[in-house]
Amino acid sequence: MSDYGLSDGISLGMVAAVLIPVGIVTVLLRALPFSILRVLKGSPFIDFLAVLMPVGVMTVLVVYTLVGHAGSPAHLASALVALVATLLLHWWKRRSDVSIFVGTALYMLLVNVVF
Repeated sequence: MSDYGLSDGISLGMVAAVLIPVGIVTVLLRALPFSILRVLKGSPFIDFLAVLMPVGVMTVLVVYTLVGHAGSPAHLASALVALVATLLLHWWKRRSDVSIFVGTALYMLLVNVVF
């Protein structure tokens, strides 16, 4: 029971020497954005990013999906149909949550069931 299931040459002290600093750095990196948020609150740059980032992220995801399926016509067709449905639904309802959810569900249905 003295090896704690570790491989030969690995001690409990060695594992702790790696895991403790990794745990501390992980907690600090997760807490850092919240502590900086107080300083940046009301900043014009942060307000600009709040408007621009969602559109930018969605654009990158759409381009990544379309380029990733360029070699598979069936998957590309599924992606394009879901993209058009998402755009039309968003134009009609003006609700990002509904249009993204329905577009994603339609894409998954087309890829897994239809094509």
